[in-house]
Amino acid sequence: MNYTALYRKFRPTKFSEIVGQDNITKTLRNQIMSNRIGHAYLFSGGRGTGKTTAAKVMSRAINCLNPIDGEPCNECEICKAALSGGLTDIVEMDAASNNSVEDIRSIRDEVNFLPTLAKYRVYIIDEVHMLSTGAFNALLKTLEEPPSHVKFILATTEPQKLPATILSRCQRFDFKRISNDNIKKRLKFVCDESNINITDEAMEIIAVLAEGAMRDALSILERCLQDGENNIDDKKIKELVGIPKTEYIEKIVEGISDNDVENVLKMTEIILEEGKDINNIVWEIIKYVKDLLLYKTTNKLSMYNEEQLNKIRQLINKFSKDRLMNIIYDLSKLENDIKFTTQKNIMFQVGIIKLCKEEREDLETRIDKLEKQIINGYVKQSSNETKKEIKNTNIKDSNSDLNTRPKKVINNNVNGNLSEKWSNILSNLKQNGKIILYTNLVNTNIQEINDMTIGINFPNGMTPFGKTVLEKKENISELSKLISIELGKEMQIKYISNKKPVENHNNTLEEIASSIDLPINIID
Repeated sequence: MNYTALYRKFRPTKFSEIVGQDNITKTLRNQIMSNRIGHAYLFSGGRGTGKTTAAKVMSRAINCLNPIDGEPCNECEICKAALSGGLTDIVEMDAASNNSVEDIRSIRDEVNFLPTLAKYRVYIIDEVHMLSTGAFNALLKTLEEPPSHVKFILATTEPQKLPATILSRCQRFDFKRISNDNIKKRLKFVCDESNINITDEAMEIIAVLAEGAMRDALSILERCLQDGENNIDDKKIKELVGIPKTEYIEKIVEGISDNDVENVLKMTEIILEEGKDINNIVWEIIKYVKDLLLYKTTNKLSMYNEEQLNKIRQLINKFSKDRLMNIIYDLSKLENDIKFTTQKNIMFQVGIIKLCKEEREDLETRIDKLEKQIINGYVKQSSNETKKEIKNTNIKDSNSDLNTRPKKVINNNVNGNLSEKWSNILSNLKQNGKIILYTNLVNTNIQEINDMTIGINFPNGMTPFGKTVLEKKENISELSKLISIELGKEMQIKYISNKKPVENHNNTLEEIASSIDLPINIID
């Protein structure tokens, strides 16, 4: 006896058996029971969501000799012939391989003939978006006004590729992704019918991997049976699809939290030596970090046992929410970069090393916060003092040194030299409340590199803190705009520092405030 794949063996034969599309199946059954069947339908949605299955069930239901509540009986002559594939009145066509004008013209010629056995001649055109422009044009008139004995059911995963003239002629039903719970229920049914022993954890993993596609879930389940054993657990599935062990991912994320490059690289080497795919590794790390963020936010998490949850509780104390979100963002970018490189291992390891660098409580966020406080006219004092507001106007009055430094003549003459123009720009920054940016540009000068580029020289070098501030995109954009206005043409900027960055681990926001002679204390 020939072997039949699980997704074909357990393909639903009635609307009630289709998983996760209750609204659609209910509507179709009501149309059949009330004899208000449309001439053309469009079933759209992701792969494995039941589009073709629903089309097959409907083609039998509208032709069934003994329909029950809009369902095909699957026992009459018509239903049995349709199920065996011997009913010529139900025509299934794959538009991916039959997409020419001639293929559609053959349908247009056939529709004029009456059905041989059934009540309706039904055309099921799968992946209809693959039809050529000429084929769509050939289908238009027939689709709009077919003979009363002809019905069309179109199925596609990409409805946006269909011409509007086709869409307007069809009743459209959008099939949604199947939920994990519905996939697990169906898997449980299939396993019970097939005498397969499967754990709840294994079904959960299959449901997640299937990404809303029932067919994919059954295909993964089938792959797990290829060794001849009917016992399936989570470890077997992870080994089969190339998912790294959870303890490996835990150690990698823990290494990232501790900035332990050596141990992180060691764990990645172990995973790679086991033959795991790099894309799977990156995805599993992203998913695990996402779960950490979810648990830190909601204190709820599924798919983990108690031992793993205890580890998660330990790890979330080492991360801030911002750090977790940044890691997810950086890993997603890394995942995309890996797709377009031939040196996947190198790209992966470099990306992991970057994640392990020490981060001081999201320095850029703190800088943004300070800038907003200064622009709004107040900052907070330390907790042992009362809060005090310092308006921008008062800063100018009470700090004459701030207003006179750097001691440069402000000259609005656009024909002046570069030094005068740079003085104008610095004064503009200070007057507009860009204090952090301004203080990092004190004692600098500019030079014209070429007709399109201005170089900003740092004679004393750049501090790590200053480099962080100046390389922010919004600050680069602000400087480019001011320089372009002052010079009367669009210019780009380039930072020039002949000295190595000044190592100053105590360069905090408080020191910046001090450097501009502001009588303020900054607290987090």
